[in-house]
Amino acid sequence: MGKRKGFQVAFGLVLSCAFIWLILRSIPAGDLLSALATVRADMVAAGVGFFILGYTCRIVRWQLMLRIDNPALPFHRAGVPFMISIAANNVLPLRAGDVMRAFAFSRWLSVPSSGVLATLVSERLLDLLSLLLFLALALAYLGLSADSAAALLGVGSAGLFALAVMVALVFGFPQVFQPVVMFFVLRIAALAGNAGERLTRAMENLFRTLQKVTRSGRTLALIAMSVLAWSAEAIVFYCAALAVPAITEPQAAWLAMPVGTLSTLLPSSPGYLGTFHYFVIEATKLVGNAPAAAAAFAVLVHLILWVTATLIGGICFVYWTVFGIRS
Repeated sequence: MGKRKGFQVAFGLVLSCAFIWLILRSIPAGDLLSALATVRADMVAAGVGFFILGYTCRIVRWQLMLRIDNPALPFHRAGVPFMISIAANNVLPLRAGDVMRAFAFSRWLSVPSSGVLATLVSERLLDLLSLLLFLALALAYLGLSADSAAALLGVGSAGLFALAVMVALVFGFPQVFQPVVMFFVLRIAALAGNAGERLTRAMENLFRTLQKVTRSGRTLALIAMSVLAWSAEAIVFYCAALAVPAITEPQAAWLAMPVGTLSTLLPSSPGYLGTFHYFVIEATKLVGNAPAAAAAFAVLVHLILWVTATLIGGICFVYWTVFGIRS
């Protein structure tokens, strides 16, 4: 591991520890354990079921994109590397799972690495679009004031809707927006040396990928699968909220899902320890729940997401080790 990557790992660990410290200094461990002791197993099981449904939608979405290069790709061929990459992100630093998915499974998928990498770019845009929409809807549904929303997010529902519309337009009509975006990118790149060259290449690849996806005629199907996937994930959060009796306002889950998920963009330890929990707790408290209950909810929903994804990904890794490396 190079010095730069070593610094990124160390910085992520420090940031995770800082957020964990912020949580522990304000919430007594006894109160947290008491809230967790009364968790409802039936709601946890329901959350696991919706997790599987949501990730099935994600795999179908990825399969649709990969079929641009390999029209005969079956579901399980897309599902195995997808879940391995999610599990790897849970236990390895620097989002190593994304790197694995882009470069380690090309032969298994019968898709060139450049094509696999291109699908990851589209995936990120679709996820961002969905999360912005869910966040805007949650703020509007919960009736949070502009001040309280800004305190947590720095922007209200109207601004989020506008940003989501912009992302949707770029995804749906990349050929229209490419000249405008590249005009500014090239001027920034001229001042940034080697970093500017990398930025330019990245943006050119992004728009090349988006045009490839839109020409395939699958844009609406991809957006629909994204909305279904994130709707299922939101229900996972809601099931976790219902599983904690100390949560008096379970509708906070609708806000906690996009806030907690977007927080994973921050540098952190593998599995997003600390950062995920802190922002889920703050979102849950904002709707009127007690700190200890919010912390128990954050721990439980993280366990449902982390354990289920890591277990399924581990099984997929064993399957791929036996059957995939030789194929």
